[in-house]
Amino acid sequence: MNKVPSTLVLAAGGYVFNHQGEVLLVHRPRYGDWSFPKGKLDKGESLEECALREVFEETGFICELGEFIGTVNYEDRKGRQKEVHYWRMNILSGSFQANSEVDKIRWLSDKSAMGLLSYSHDRELLVQAVRQ
Repeated sequence: MNKVPSTLVLAAGGYVFNHQGEVLLVHRPRYGDWSFPKGKLDKGESLEECALREVFEETGFICELGEFIGTVNYEDRKGRQKEVHYWRMNILSGSFQANSEVDKIRWLSDKSAMGLLSYSHDRELLVQAVRQ
């Protein structure tokens, strides 16, 4: 019996950093996890547009795209393959307001972020970002 191929979910997000060189992590109470801000691609949207929109929606920060960091692949909670593309981002304006997806944020050194991130694929991305 052949398996039905799972749907590929495309998403994008940001490795957002501040002037002190700290990276931004978001806490999602629905999942009880710490991760980088990210989200699924809307129809007709480019990956870059998605990354900027999702970071804004989750954090309230308007950012500019920097260099592309890389892509992570994993199986999501619904058993679908997920492919998330990340860019380094610099904040232009805005401020954090808790919302329906994210209740708090943390600015951390790379070392502290490594200890707080909930998923191995996010830790792998952090290693990639630090190497660049």
